[in-house]
Amino acid sequence: MDETRDETRSKAARSKARHRRRRTTAVTAGVPLAVVAAAALAYGNEFGVFGEGSQAHADTAAAAAWATDVADGFASVNALGQNGTYGGRDGKTVTVRTLADLEKYATAAEPYVIVVAGTINMDPVGKEIKVASDKTIVGSGTSGHIVGGGFFLGTGVHNVIIRNLTIRDSYQGTWNDKDHDFDAIQMDGAHHVWIDHNNLRHMADGLIDSRKDTTYVTVSWNKLSNNNKTFGIGWTENVTADLTIHHNWFSDTEQRNPSADNIAHAHLYNNYLEDVAGTDIASSYGNYARGATKMVLENSYFQGMKNPVQKDSTAALVQRGNVFSGTSGRNESGGTAFDPKAYYSYTLDKAADVPALLKAGTGPRSSIGTAAATASTTAAAATTLTVAKDGTGQYTSVQAAVNAVPANNPSRVVISVKPGTYRELVKVPSNKPHVTIQGSGSSRKDTVIVYNNAAGTQKPDGSGTYGTGGSATVAVEADDFQARNLTILNDFDEKANQSLSGHQAVALRTAADKVFLDGVIVEGDQDTLLLDTASKDKLGRVYMSNSYVIGNVDFVFGRATAVIDKSVITLKKRWDGTSAGYVTAPSTAANRKGFLINRTTVNGDVSASSFYLGRPWHAGGDATLDPQTTVRNSTLSAAIKSTPWTDMSGFSWKDDRFAEYKNTGAGAGSASSNRPQLTDAQAADQEVADWLGDWTPTAS
Repeated sequence: MDETRDETRSKAARSKARHRRRRTTAVTAGVPLAVVAAAALAYGNEFGVFGEGSQAHADTAAAAAWATDVADGFASVNALGQNGTYGGRDGKTVTVRTLADLEKYATAAEPYVIVVAGTINMDPVGKEIKVASDKTIVGSGTSGHIVGGGFFLGTGVHNVIIRNLTIRDSYQGTWNDKDHDFDAIQMDGAHHVWIDHNNLRHMADGLIDSRKDTTYVTVSWNKLSNNNKTFGIGWTENVTADLTIHHNWFSDTEQRNPSADNIAHAHLYNNYLEDVAGTDIASSYGNYARGATKMVLENSYFQGMKNPVQKDSTAALVQRGNVFSGTSGRNESGGTAFDPKAYYSYTLDKAADVPALLKAGTGPRSSIGTAAATASTTAAAATTLTVAKDGTGQYTSVQAAVNAVPANNPSRVVISVKPGTYRELVKVPSNKPHVTIQGSGSSRKDTVIVYNNAAGTQKPDGSGTYGTGGSATVAVEADDFQARNLTILNDFDEKANQSLSGHQAVALRTAADKVFLDGVIVEGDQDTLLLDTASKDKLGRVYMSNSYVIGNVDFVFGRATAVIDKSVITLKKRWDGTSAGYVTAPSTAANRKGFLINRTTVNGDVSASSFYLGRPWHAGGDATLDPQTTVRNSTLSAAIKSTPWTDMSGFSWKDDRFAEYKNTGAGAGSASSNRPQLTDAQAADQEVADWLGDWTPTAS
């Protein structure tokens, strides 16, 4: 905020088939290339963010080797009238970028290979598309993301491949969630299904649920992480299902890794189960043979897991060649199971090699879902920059990569940042549009950009203090910017700097149009997220989705036209342990849209009735401003005051634009003079599309 307000506010304040799989996993350094290659496939020569629905591209992608890949394991067995699993290979290949088109082709009666090129947000959250038989749904390189929902395969659905996708973030804030059955992939009575090379994480319920006699399933080379009830198999009294689960990396998954109940043949091999030390997630158990299950468990690696292998007294479980490192609790075997080679051929990797093999090879591959090596892939290499602290990238700092972007670059440049903590200031200047900064780790917590400047921090050259805007760890002044899968943090220590005048400490500042923040964490205390515009008379649109914003005082503020959608706003205590704060401080220009908080959860470990939803910031005392915050269809915790809006610096909130619509939770309330609620007609004019206008945010 402007300097005249700083002091006041600081005070207020994852056989043959195996060899094929090895070939695809050889591309390990090309993760960021896939994003650009996918864009080239989907958009031709322009790496823009605008899509026009779906288009057929059988002349390119259908010729690629991945399009004729077939399943191994039990999914390759001829049974139930189906000869192996090959998905939509016999149908047309289409590329989709919208939910409507994905659903149109996935539910169609005829076979299709459906290439997902970009991020598709499920609406409503938790939606599971009912996939029909004879389908391949595949991500284009690493760009295919399904966010906030997943897929459902019902009784009799067969010959389906779900591959090379990231399916994530239907989590609703409750770890043991019994109210939201929001799975990544749920199968009820399906058969011949191949789930391969996906990244599945952070869902409200299961990552994979194989239920009600679903059989002839192979789950291979997937990364499953950050989840509670991860992979459940069973929910039936019949003992008929056959599944192969191999080369999957389970990381920080509490239970059902998998849990196999009444499974006729469960073959698990070369999986890596890892309980990561020092996180909030602790394993309850690893592989579990329940009921009358017969399980063969071979050459898998268990790291730090509690109760790594369990069996019921009625189950048979044969172990061979597994490695257990730092595990504790139950590790069981017994009974006679079966010989997997009586059903299909396979080759085991050495258990000791499994962690490194799977860390490099699980999850989406840049060589799947895209055309084979083409000129567009070669061109992509020139527009992808890698950053790694250990020197394995092109640059060791994020800012160095930004500096390497050509001025006025005409197409997208992806800066792929390897896991690590990057303590630096990053600025994307206005003459470098179309930049994406993307963490390449499995979690948004893996890649952290952090610094600790505050408004009152003296500049090294002695020319004064940074001021609020200048304190930002990451500053974005270029249009068409994107950030995803990383954390941006300002860790200024208020407690240790009480003598400093100006405690505002921005993590991320945007002063540009068409800024897309997807799957990020932005954390600070006071003034965490500054959503601004290049100038008062310029439009600055921001769309934040599937993200976390964390702070306490006015921690979402500025004059941008901004949407925070399907995210979590986390309230935190102040430096002295007290609970008091304000979520938003809009500084909206008249006749512009301000802040829209939509389908978002507002919670945190703070006292009840201690936080306001917002207050009007008339920057510099400008009475012509018309601050706006609308909070709608969101879940508000008890931390929100019953009178959620308040005045600021002599300006009454009632003279500006503050309203709610159909919020739920302990912190929601009914309409009153102190708690305005939109009518249905008013709400129809305050949708996400009203904020974004002609811009459709799409991952690129």
